[in-house]
Amino acid sequence: MPHPLLTPAQVGQYHEDGSVLARGFFDREEIDLLRRSAKEDHELDRRSFGRADGEGRTVRLSLWNHPGDGIYGMFARCERIVRSSEKLLGGEVYHYHSKMIMKDPKVGGAWAWHQDYGYWYQNGVLFPHLTSVFIAVDPCRKENGCLQVLKGSHHAGRINHVLTGDQAGADRERVDELVKRLELVYVEMDPGDALFFHSNLLHRSDQNKSDHPRWSMICCYNAAKNDPYKDSHHPRYTPLKVVPDAAIKEVGVKRFAESGEVAWLDDKRDASARALTSEI
Repeated sequence: MPHPLLTPAQVGQYHEDGSVLARGFFDREEIDLLRRSAKEDHELDRRSFGRADGEGRTVRLSLWNHPGDGIYGMFARCERIVRSSEKLLGGEVYHYHSKMIMKDPKVGGAWAWHQDYGYWYQNGVLFPHLTSVFIAVDPCRKENGCLQVLKGSHHAGRINHVLTGDQAGADRERVDELVKRLELVYVEMDPGDALFFHSNLLHRSDQNKSDHPRWSMICCYNAAKNDPYKDSHHPRYTPLKVVPDAAIKEVGVKRFAESGEVAWLDDKRDASARALTSEI
């Protein structure tokens, strides 16, 4: 039985608020496969790198451009996530990049207020016709640094970003004024929940001071009609080979590792894996 896509009401909420939370978008078996795969994947761990938050703590993350044929690729290429993204962006999409955010207990750092398009703008992407899908691998709570969003902030348009520590954050003066006028939402999520959010939505997260991890996978999509006008470290339009939703379990149960098929980004070589990243 096919899984439900985002409904017209959810699409409307996304455009009004800048995000929409789809509860139980992935079922327990699917998300357990993703969790076990990520936490047992030595290549994912080896390819991870840290980003200092300017407050003495660090977030680990791994990034890749092309989704591959393993468990990570099945999540990023499955019909329910791709077709839902197409509903939000009004047509064909392609995989822009994905990342695993590893906010570990007691040491996981914060992320400053930022917009994804604040970085992707530099890559020759002319319009903010991109969406990100935050998939909760672990429970996301206030205590372990869940995502925070400023509801409706995408309507403010792109904001200039400046470097703070290892991260580039949105202009603080403008953010402070938006905080006074807009609702700040702590997006608490259970494993398998998925938050779709606009590339101009302001978002951040606190340090993880709890005893519990907060890992998440984030899949980012660009509208095919928004093909960048120049090359960068993220791909230009590349047709996406969509797979049935059932492929997640079919691939996952065979075993997890897809490390040889992922186009990892190198922290020492790729610009998006250095200071001006759009990681949560």
